[in-house]
Amino acid sequence: MEDRLASRPFVLASLANFAQALSFNLFLHFPGYLQELGADEPTIGWIQGAGFVAAVAIRPFLARVLDRRGRRGVILAGQATNALACALYLTVHELGPWVFTVRIVHGFAEAMLFTALFTYAADHVPPSRRNQGLALFGASSMFPIALGGVVGDLVLAGGSYRALFRLSLVLAGVALLLSLPLRDRPRFADGAPASRGLRAALWQPDLLPLWFMTLVFSSGLTAFFVFLKTFVLETGIGSVGLFFSAYTGAALAVRIFAGWLPDRLGPRAVLHPALASFVAGFFLLAAAKGGTEVVLAGLACGIGHGYTFPILFSLVVTRAREEERGSAMAIFTALFDVGGLLGSPSLGALIGRAGYAATFAATGVLVALGAIVFARLDRGNRVG
Repeated sequence: MEDRLASRPFVLASLANFAQALSFNLFLHFPGYLQELGADEPTIGWIQGAGFVAAVAIRPFLARVLDRRGRRGVILAGQATNALACALYLTVHELGPWVFTVRIVHGFAEAMLFTALFTYAADHVPPSRRNQGLALFGASSMFPIALGGVVGDLVLAGGSYRALFRLSLVLAGVALLLSLPLRDRPRFADGAPASRGLRAALWQPDLLPLWFMTLVFSSGLTAFFVFLKTFVLETGIGSVGLFFSAYTGAALAVRIFAGWLPDRLGPRAVLHPALASFVAGFFLLAAAKGGTEVVLAGLACGIGHGYTFPILFSLVVTRAREEERGSAMAIFTALFDVGGLLGSPSLGALIGRAGYAATFAATGVLVALGAIVFARLDRGNRVG
C-alpha cells in the first residue's frame, strides 16, 4: 500500500461517512422531541437504549459478513436502512411501541455504518501512518457532531422536529449516493489463514484491555450525547450547539494539527493525558453555572475524545489479525453501543434521583477509575 492518506477510496469513504454522520447527529435533539411527547429522563433513557440493543444484537452477524464477504455490501445496506429509519421518524407522533421500533431500525443502521465504514477506512490507511490516518477519518464523524448541534438549533428555532427529520432523510440519501462508488480492495494474499471468528477476537489477550477501556469511554460519552439536550432544556445553561461546537472544534484541532503525535511519541504517551482531559470536562460540566463553563467542558471533553478514540481504534487494528479485522471492528464499535445501553437507563435514573451535576461528576469518577485500571491491565502489551 502506498504511504499516502488521501487515496480515492479513503476520500470517498470519508465523504460518505460525513454525510451519514451529519444525518445521525441531528438526532442529538431527539430527546427534546421525546420530552415534548411527555417522556421523562428515565423513559428517554429506555427509548434511546432500544437503538443500542439493536446495534449490539446485529454485531455478530456483521462480523461474519465483513470478514467473509467484504465491506461494501454492508455499507450500502446500512445507508439504505439509515434512510428508511429517518423516514420512519416522520411517523412518530406519540410514546409507545412504535417509537421503540423506529429506534431499533435506526440502531441497525448505525451499527452497519459505524462498523463497515471504519473497517473500510482501516483497510485503506498505510500502517506507518495508522494513528494519523484513522484520526483524520474519525474527523469525518466528529465535525458532524458540531454541525448536528448547531444545524439542529437553527432548524428548531425556525421550524419543527418534522423539518429536522426531513433534513436527516435528505442527508441519508446523499450518503447512500456517495457510497455507491466504494469498492473493496483484495483482502488477503492467496493462502492466508481464515478468520477464527468473533469469539477469538473477543478473547484475544492483548485486545481485552482495549475492550475494557472502550466500554468505559463509551459509557462516559452517553452522559452528554443522550442527556445534554434535556440538561439544557431544564437548567437553561448553555446550548446543545454551544457545547458540541466547542467539543468538535477541539477534537478536530488536535486531529488535524497534532494528529501525528501518537505516531511520533507513542500511543500511551498521548492516551493517558487525553483521558485526563476527558474526565476534567465532566467536572466542568457538573459545576457549570453558565455558557462559559459549558464551552470549557466541551473543549476539555473534545480534546480527550480527539485523541482517545483514534488511539484505541488504531491499537485494535494493530493488534487484531488482519483476517479478523471485521470481527475486531464489530466488537470495538459494538462496545460504544453497549456503553450507551448501560449508560442511558442508569444515567437517566441517576439524573432523576440526584440531578445533572451529581450525574456528570459521577461519570467523571467512573472514567478516571477505568483509566487507572486500564493502565495496569495493558502493561506489557505492544502499542504499535
